[in-house]
Amino acid sequence: MTDPPRRSTYRHGNLRQALLEAGVELARTGGPDAVVLREATRRAGVSPNAAYRHFADRDALVHAVSLEAMAALARTMEAEQTGLPPLADPAAAARARFRAVGTGYLAFARTEPGLFRAAFYVPDDMTQAEAAVSAGTGGLTPFQLLTAALDDLAACGLLPPERRPGAEFIVWSCVHGLAVLLIDGPLRGLQDPQAAEATHLLIDMIERGL
Repeated sequence: MTDPPRRSTYRHGNLRQALLEAGVELARTGGPDAVVLREATRRAGVSPNAAYRHFADRDALVHAVSLEAMAALARTMEAEQTGLPPLADPAAAARARFRAVGTGYLAFARTEPGLFRAAFYVPDDMTQAEAAVSAGTGGLTPFQLLTAALDDLAACGLLPPERRPGAEFIVWSCVHGLAVLLIDGPLRGLQDPQAAEATHLLIDMIERGL
């Protein structure tokens, strides 16, 4: 295979971004295992050694890709919330925003399974890791979007204050578990209507348990 021509624009400081974009595309098609420095440099049109000026090793590139994937997940969750119809009742609006967090999370897992897998390569504490890089357009990470939605439920009286502490970990575990079953587990053969119904039922169950 003929290597693509090198791009002169990288002399002006764009190489890191080009490598990152190549890594994201590799992850999109094959998850974090598909992110390889040599292939990223080939796609960027530069020599393999050029990558080491920006990424110390493959793990550094995969880590950067995982943060980009986490930000993409956050943007999908935000889009789900943004698409909600306006509701005059604060409690109903809070419930809708909470449900959108879960539906957006699961939609991303099913439409971008490679990036979803890559997002959770991050070795750091997911609740604290590099929020500025892994956040969506509104500046919140997926975990922070969930936290904010639960805070809204508590503020509206839909979540008893004594049950608020730690609720995000329970909700996250449930939703992430279904996501993994849908893309890598025995539910991966479900058609879209069945997956949508499973999502609806799970969020109903979570709401009843809060």
